[in-house]
Amino acid sequence: MAETKTDTPGIVVTGASGRMGQMLIQTILEHPAVRLVGAVEREGHDWVGQDVGVAMGGSAAGVVVTDDALEAFSKAQAVIDFTGPEATIAFAELAAQARAVHVIGTTGMTDAQIARLEPAARHSVQVRAGNMSLGVNLLVQLTKKVAAALDEDFDIEVIEAHHHHKVDAPSGTALMLGEAAAEGRGVALADVSDSGRDGITGARKRGDIGFSAIRGGDIVGEHDVLFAGQGERIVLRHLATDRAIFARGALKAAMWGLSREPGQYDMVDVLGL
Repeated sequence: MAETKTDTPGIVVTGASGRMGQMLIQTILEHPAVRLVGAVEREGHDWVGQDVGVAMGGSAAGVVVTDDALEAFSKAQAVIDFTGPEATIAFAELAAQARAVHVIGTTGMTDAQIARLEPAARHSVQVRAGNMSLGVNLLVQLTKKVAAALDEDFDIEVIEAHHHHKVDAPSGTALMLGEAAAEGRGVALADVSDSGRDGITGARKRGDIGFSAIRGGDIVGEHDVLFAGQGERIVLRHLATDRAIFARGALKAAMWGLSREPGQYDMVDVLGL
């Protein structure tokens, strides 16, 4: 039987053993206004059946890792999800059944996969963003404004760097920035995106929005938007030095979503930008 919900919002973290999963769990455990009520991992994972605090190498947290997502979600007001595209789609359906806020930080989703999230949003609040930080979302808005102010005499390049464990490229944040630049110019990113340069590719096409990805070491996240014209360049930059900024942003999104009607939202809505 699901435990009774209290006045303190209960939150479940999916992908508990991952880098972001552990950061989210630690952030929730330290926050005075929320409580951790569930930690979810895939079936067969070593952590399943263990106290999540002990599995993380610390003291007991009073929450046992489970592979039964629906049972975990039934205890919660919100779910924070930084997993993989297909897992996130499945979790969206379960969050809708539980009427729980679903905060989605999963990256690498195709347009078709994103479209599959929509039915669940008819019954629950979804907050989805490629990046949960305040600074990055401000950068997105600035990128849109600068792109709108400059014509195609300025080439646009989104340059991103992440740790060597990251599996998708361009990053979700880079795509957010590319979408913002395209929107500022009044074009569709799919029509002007250039992320596959290798070998003799020919001259850059006027109006294209390029992407460059760097992977190495333990880089948390670095994003530049370069507007390169003749004789001058404008560079908008955000550097993340602590993964906790993403966890804090996701937690802010979860708490914000508690008072909203079902639907799809992003961090621009959460931050009121």
